[in-house]
Amino acid sequence: MDSAPARHTGQGGTGPAGGTAGTAAVRRSVTAIHPPRRPRADPARPLARPQRVRRRDGVLPLLTADALAAVLTTTVLSAPGTALPAGAAAPMAVLAAALHAQAGLYRPRLAPSALLELPAVAGRAAVLWCAFATVVAATVPGGALGWSVLLGAVCLQTVLTCTGRGFVNELRRRAARRRPASALVVGPGAGASAVAAALHGRPEYGLRPVGLADTASPEEGGGGVPVLATHEDIRRAVIQNSVRHAVFTRPPEADERTASLVRLFHDHGCRLWLADPAGTAKVTGMRVAQPADQLWGYAVQPLLPRPSRPVERWVKRAIDGLLAALALIAAAPVMGVCALAVRLSDGPGVIFRQERVGLYGRPFTLLKFRTLRADEHESATRWTVAGDNRMSPIGSFLRKSSLDELPQLWNVVRGDMSLVGPRPERPFFVAKFSTVHPGYEARHRMPVGITGLAQINGLRGDTSIEDRARFDNHYIDTWSLWQDLWILARTAASFFRFRLGGS
Repeated sequence: MDSAPARHTGQGGTGPAGGTAGTAAVRRSVTAIHPPRRPRADPARPLARPQRVRRRDGVLPLLTADALAAVLTTTVLSAPGTALPAGAAAPMAVLAAALHAQAGLYRPRLAPSALLELPAVAGRAAVLWCAFATVVAATVPGGALGWSVLLGAVCLQTVLTCTGRGFVNELRRRAARRRPASALVVGPGAGASAVAAALHGRPEYGLRPVGLADTASPEEGGGGVPVLATHEDIRRAVIQNSVRHAVFTRPPEADERTASLVRLFHDHGCRLWLADPAGTAKVTGMRVAQPADQLWGYAVQPLLPRPSRPVERWVKRAIDGLLAALALIAAAPVMGVCALAVRLSDGPGVIFRQERVGLYGRPFTLLKFRTLRADEHESATRWTVAGDNRMSPIGSFLRKSSLDELPQLWNVVRGDMSLVGPRPERPFFVAKFSTVHPGYEARHRMPVGITGLAQINGLRGDTSIEDRARFDNHYIDTWSLWQDLWILARTAASFFRFRLGGS
C-alpha cells in the first residue's frame, strides 16, 4: 500500500474549468468508481502489448548503405602493397554503424537529407579512421598510415556513405508518394489544421491525414479533414483507416485528454511525432536536435514512448533474476526468523498475497509477510494501514524496516517484477488514479519493481501520487542499466541508514 488518498484527490488535473466532451467523460469515469465487492471485481484495463508494424522507414536500408561504404573504403585501402589487414572490413562496418547510431543517424525522419547529415558522417568517419590508424600503428610493425592515406579514407567513406544514404532517401520518397500512410493530427485549434493542410498538400512526407483530433473545441475541421470529437471516434478511425502515424502539435503531457491518446496510439502500433506549429523552439531560443527534421517548415521530432533497447532489457532481466536468486539465498535466515515471528505473533497465514498490476497492465500476485489481518475487500480498497491499532509490534517493525517486502524477491525470480521499477499498485487504485492523474497509466510501460526512483526520493507510503507518477515516467524515459545500479545502491544505503552523497 504505497500512496495517500488525502493527497491524490487534491492534485488531480480534472478541475472544473473546460467543458469539452473529454473532460466530461473524465468526470463521469471518476464518479463511477466504487469499491469492488471482491478484489477482482474492478480490475485495471490491461495495457495491450504494442503491435509490431512493418514500416518503410526501417533502419536496415541505411545500415546496409553505411556498412557497404565502410567495407568498400577498407577494401580499397587494403589493396596489395598496403599495410592494412584484409579482414578489417567487417569490424570497420560494425564500428561505423555503432558511431552512426550514437549520433542518432538512424532515428526516423519525415524529411531526411544526406547533405544535412554530411558533417555528422564526416566527423564519425574521422574518429573511426583515426582510431583504426592508431591500432594498426601499435600492432603492425611499419604499418603506420600516412596523413594522405588517412585523409583519403575519411573523404572516400564520407562520399560513399552520403551517396548511399541519398539513394535510400530517394527510394523512400518515391514509395511515400505512391503509398502514403494514414495519419491523425492531434492538437487544438488552427495549429493542428495547419499541420494537417501541410501533410495533405505535400505527399513527399508520406503521411495522408485522415482525421484531426481536436483536443480543445472540436467544431470544424481544417482542409476538409474530419474532426474527431471523442476518444471512441479516434479509436474507430485508427482501426478503420489503419492509422500508423499520429502527429501531435504540442507535447502529449500538455493536457489530460491528449496524454490519454498516447496509450491508444501506442496500443495500435502507431509511430508518434511532435510538430511545432507555434514555433516555440524558435521563439524561446531552444536548439533543435541535429540533424534537424522538419515538416514544411515546422520543426518535428519522433516521440519514443517506450525504451526500445531489447538487448539491454534482456540484460536487465538476467541481472534481476541472478541478483534476486542470490538475495533469496543470503536472506533465507532473516526470512525464516521473520516468518517464525509472524507465526508466533499473529497466528497462521505468514505470507500475504495480493493482486497487483504489472507490465502492460497485467495482474499478478504479489507476496509479502503478513503485518495485519484484514478481509479481502479491505485489503483491495483501503489505501494504507500505517498506524492501524490492530497491527502487532512484530507487524509494525516489519513494515517500518521494509522486511515485509523480502518475499517479493520470489516475484522477481518468477518474472512478475524487477528489482528496479515503478511500484505496483492494486487494480482498484490503478483504475482510479488513471482517470485523475495524467501519465499514471504510462508507468506500466516498464516492469514494476521492488524499489524505484520515486522511492529513493522519499515518495513511499502516504505521499503524492502525482509526484510518484512523474518520477516513475522520468525513470522510464531516461532508463539505463547504470541508473538501475545507482538506484539499488541508494536503496541499500537508505536501508542501512547511511546516505550517499548526491541525489
